Amino acid sequence: MSGKKLGLSALIALVIGSMIGGGVFSLPQNLAYSASSGALLIGWGITAVGMICLALIFQMLNKRRPELEGGIYSYARAGFGDFIGFQAAWGYWFSAWLGNVSYAVLLFSALSFFFPVFGLGNNWQSILGASVVLWSVHWLVLIGVQEAALINTILTVVKVLVLLVFITAAVVAFRLEVFSADFWGRMIVVDHAHPALFEQVKSTMLVTTWVFIGIEGATVVSTRAATRADIGKATVLGLVGCLAIYLLVSLLSMGVLDQAALGNLKNPSMAGVLEHIVGAWGAKFVAAGVILSVAGALLAWPLFAAELPFVAAKDGMFPQIFAKKNANNSPMVALWITNGLIQLFLLLTLVYSAGYQALFSIATAAILPPYLLSAAYGLKLAWQGTGYRPDERRGADIALGLVGTLYGLWLCYAAGGQMLLSSLLFVPGIVVYAWHKKSLGATRLFLRVEAVVAALLVLLAALTLVLIFAGKLSLIA
Repeated sequence: MSGKKLGLSALIALVIGSMIGGGVFSLPQNLAYSASSGALLIGWGITAVGMICLALIFQMLNKRRPELEGGIYSYARAGFGDFIGFQAAWGYWFSAWLGNVSYAVLLFSALSFFFPVFGLGNNWQSILGASVVLWSVHWLVLIGVQEAALINTILTVVKVLVLLVFITAAVVAFRLEVFSADFWGRMIVVDHAHPALFEQVKSTMLVTTWVFIGIEGATVVSTRAATRADIGKATVLGLVGCLAIYLLVSLLSMGVLDQAALGNLKNPSMAGVLEHIVGAWGAKFVAAGVILSVAGALLAWPLFAAELPFVAAKDGMFPQIFAKKNANNSPMVALWITNGLIQLFLLLTLVYSAGYQALFSIATAAILPPYLLSAAYGLKLAWQGTGYRPDERRGADIALGLVGTLYGLWLCYAAGGQMLLSSLLFVPGIVVYAWHKKSLGATRLFLRVEAVVAALLVLLAALTLVLIFAGKLSLIA
C-alpha cells in the first residue's frame, strides 16, 4: 500500500496539472485589454495572497471537518444552512458547465489558425463543430467510456512544454522600454474612457481568478498522500508554480507588444504574441497546444459538470432525479440536463456573438459566492473553535479565514456587472430549491433568514434586467 502513496513532487504535479487549463493561453489579451503593466503587478499580488489563503482554508476545512465530502458546497451548507448550501452548489454547477461553453469557443478559435472558417470560435461553423464534440462526448459517457489517466498526463506535459517554449521566446524578445511605456496606464482608453489605476486593478480580478479555478480540488488527493503535511506544502508550492507561469506569460507579453496591440489580439492571444516573435509557425504551435489542451478538458469536464448535481442529489441537496444512473453507472439525467444547458448557451453565443471572454467572466462570477462562503465558514469554524482542542491556538486560522473572506468579498465587488449577470443564474435556483423541499414533504420551504436572502436575490436580478433593458449593462463582455 505504501508504494501507491504520493510524495511531495507527485502532489505538486497534480496541483499544477489541475489548475493550468485553457485560460492561460488567452492571458495576454484578457489582461492587457484594460490594465497596464503596473496594474497587472498589483492585481497579481492581490490574487496571489487571496488564492494562497483560499488554498490553505480548503486544507484547514478538510482537516477540521473530514466528514464533509460533498464538495465545496458542503462547507456552505454546514456553515449557513440548506438554502445557502443549495445556492452554492447551484452556482458551482453553473460555473462548471458555463466553463465548458467557454472552452468550446476557445477550442474553435484555436482551430481557426488552421481552418480560418471558424473565425473567433463563435460563428455557426464553430457552434456546429462544438455541438458535435459535445454530444459525441455525451454518448461516450453514457456508455461508460472515460478518459484514460495516461491521456491526461500526456496532455499536461504538452501544455507545460508549450508554455515553456513561449516563456523562453518571450524572455529573449522582451524589451523594457515596451513594458515600461505608460506603466500606470494613463493613456489607456476603454469604452471611450481613461480608467484610473484602481479600475484597472479591479478589471484584472476575474481574469486572474479564472486561471486559478480548480484550486479547491487539491485537497481531493489527501487520502493518497504519503504524508498528510505534504498536502499543504504541495498546494502552496503548486500555486507558486502556476503563479510564476501566469506572471511570466502575462508580464513578458507586455514587453513584447504594446498594450494596444495585445488588447486587440484574438484568442488564444498567446499565439499572436509568439507569431510576432518567431513568425507564422509560432501561432500554429501555440494553437496546436491549445487544441490538445482544451480538447482534453472537453473530454473530461462535461462529466465533471454532470457529476456535481449527481453527487449533490445523492447528498439530498438537489432533486433526486439528478441521482438517476443508467446501466453503465453513468449519471444519465444529470448528464442530459447539463449538456442540454451547454448546448443552449452554445446557441446563445451565436445569437449574442458572445466570445470566450464574456463566457469565462460569467462562469467565474458564478463560482465566487461558493468561494466566499467557504472562506466565511473557515472563519466561523476557527472563531468558534469547532474541531479544535481546547488548548489549541486558533489565531492563525482566524486571520486566514478573515483574509480569505475579505478577498472573496473583494472578488464579488470587482466582478461588477458580471456579478449582476450571474444573479440571473441564481434566481431559478430558488424555484428549484422550493420545489425540492416541497417534494420532500417540508411544511416550511424557507427559514426567515433564507426568505430574506431569496428576496434579495430576486431584487438583484430585477435590477439587473432593468439595467440591461436600459442599456446600462450588456450581455456581451
